[in-house]
Amino acid sequence: MSDRPYCVGILLFENAEELDWAGPYEVFGMATAGLENANVVTIAERSDPVRCFHGLRVLPDHDFENAPELDVVLVPGGIGTRKEVDNPAVTDWLARVAPRCEWITSVCTGSLVLHGAGLVDGLRITTHWGFVEALRERAPQAEVLESVRYVRDGKVVTAAGVSAGIDMSLWLVGQVWGVPHARATQRAMEYDPAPPYGAEV
Repeated sequence: MSDRPYCVGILLFENAEELDWAGPYEVFGMATAGLENANVVTIAERSDPVRCFHGLRVLPDHDFENAPELDVVLVPGGIGTRKEVDNPAVTDWLARVAPRCEWITSVCTGSLVLHGAGLVDGLRITTHWGFVEALRERAPQAEVLESVRYVRDGKVVTAAGVSAGIDMSLWLVGQVWGVPHARATQRAMEYDPAPPYGAEV
């Protein structure tokens, strides 16, 4: 690693699904809390507050013009991806920063935006179960997998819907800072899922 802080950048945009980015933010925030040379930042096209899908308003740390160099970039999902996939400010920014990143990641329909930036052609990717077929139609050059929590293909890691981003982020913590650190992070978060109801899907 270089002398500069190892930086995880989380993209924000209007109508992003809150847990898609807040879950990974918690994971990486917990993982880097005791490290002197690592940080986690939020980035948006503009410096204005971003209103997420359920109404949470977030003030991003950086806009595209002043964002730091990133080692990890994470694109959340949510209904806002349907607009951002056709927003050249977002897709061009991703295409520009991705080659310098160690990891390029998405949660849920964030994989649609990665596709819009030209970052997933020929790769295995995933998304929310309800968007699998739509993504297959939109991204025929990619192999869209279903019934998986996350998929790694090269330096691109895509997670299924919402809470799957937490699993993916913990795995990434293990890749960057070691499995023991990831396990300690998981324990600190008390992340031991035991859903109260068995879902019929």
